[in-house]
Amino acid sequence: MESFLQYIVTNYTEISKNIKDPVLNTWLFMDSPTYMLCIYITYLIFVLKVGPKMMEKRPAFQLRTIMILHNMIQVFFSIGITSMGLNIIIKMFSDEYNSLYDTEIKYTGLTSGWWYFFGKLTELLDTIFFVLRKKQDQVSFLHIYHHSITVIFSWYCLKYLPGEQTIVVFTLNSAVHIIMYSYYFIAALGSKYKKYLWWKKCVTQSQLIQFGIWLIYEVLIIIFPNILTMECRTPKFLTYLLILKAIIFIYLFSDFYRKKYKTKTA
Repeated sequence: MESFLQYIVTNYTEISKNIKDPVLNTWLFMDSPTYMLCIYITYLIFVLKVGPKMMEKRPAFQLRTIMILHNMIQVFFSIGITSMGLNIIIKMFSDEYNSLYDTEIKYTGLTSGWWYFFGKLTELLDTIFFVLRKKQDQVSFLHIYHHSITVIFSWYCLKYLPGEQTIVVFTLNSAVHIIMYSYYFIAALGSKYKKYLWWKKCVTQSQLIQFGIWLIYEVLIIIFPNILTMECRTPKFLTYLLILKAIIFIYLFSDFYRKKYKTKTA
């Protein structure tokens, strides 16, 4: 136990020293985790306690127009983040690529990483809409855990791990969110568009594929630390945490997929 705690402390010290650009601290929400945690805690209190209590004796809000706009914005937002990430990844394979910390690529990576984190904050509205529409059954452990851990990890990875490793992960995730929010957008248009939603299970399938690729990528980084011209500068502790996160997501989403689709066809 003592050696394990020492390992945690050592890696935390290494991670804390891994901040490459003090300019990041001047960006919105990035100086301290306090702002992010306040938003997160407020979110939890509302969707688990205050919101359900507030809606207990009130009729459900429809929110159709707001949800259509929200989902449409998320689609275009995800397209933008995916494009920025792919642009960096393509440069990673180019002959001119030396390091993400070259000025141009570094700034693009940090900028896209911040917008990705900001996008995770706006996605918390998904749960708030569930509560206001009295769809509390959709506020599941998987839903809350997914949104919560993604907000926290995206902040910490941007703050302490601004490099190729996280760019690949958030680009992959944003690409999947194009599919996911496109589905939500069509669903929000109304029942007459339900016939176009035959591919519902593909949303979860794409998420599972994403986590599988993510897991393989992180494992390869442990085995081959110089993969994709990555310099060996990333604290392994964070890579292990990302691997654990991917495994947990695979388990939770697989369980959801089995209960939602496999049980019905059995």
